[in-house]
Amino acid sequence: MRIIGFDLGTKTIGVAISDELGWTAQGIETIKIDEESGNYRWDRLSELIKEYSVEKAVLGMPKNMNGTIGPRGKASEQFAVLFEEHFKLPVILWDERLTTMAAEKMLISADVSRKKRKLVIDKMAAVMILQGYLDSLN
Repeated sequence: MRIIGFDLGTKTIGVAISDELGWTAQGIETIKIDEESGNYRWDRLSELIKEYSVEKAVLGMPKNMNGTIGPRGKASEQFAVLFEEHFKLPVILWDERLTTMAAEKMLISADVSRKKRKLVIDKMAAVMILQGYLDSLN
C-alpha cells in the first residue's frame, strides 16, 4: 500500500510518496497551484494517485506553536475535505510544526544554493511530513 504525502502552500504543493512497504518517503515533485481560485491541479494529483496506486494521503497540518489552528491550518483542513471528496481516499492530517524550517536547515547544511532550495523546499517538507507519519506506524 502506497501513501502520498503533501505539504500545502498558497502557490505550491510539495508531493512525496512512500515505498510499497511503507518504510520510506521519497520526494516526487512540487506542483504549482492557485489556492485563491481553488485550482489545486486535481488532474495532476489524479495522475500521481493512479501511477503509484495510492490508498491513503498524509497532509501536513500547520498548527501554531501553542497547538491552535490558524489560517494555514484551516486551509489544510479545507484541502483535506476537498481531496477526500474528489478521490474517495482517506486523508490523515499530520502535525507539521517546524517541518519547512527543518527542511530549509537540512538543505542549507547540504550547501544547496538559495535558488535551488526554493525549488525543492516544499517537496522536501512533504518528505519529512510523510516520513514522520510512516515512522509513527512502525
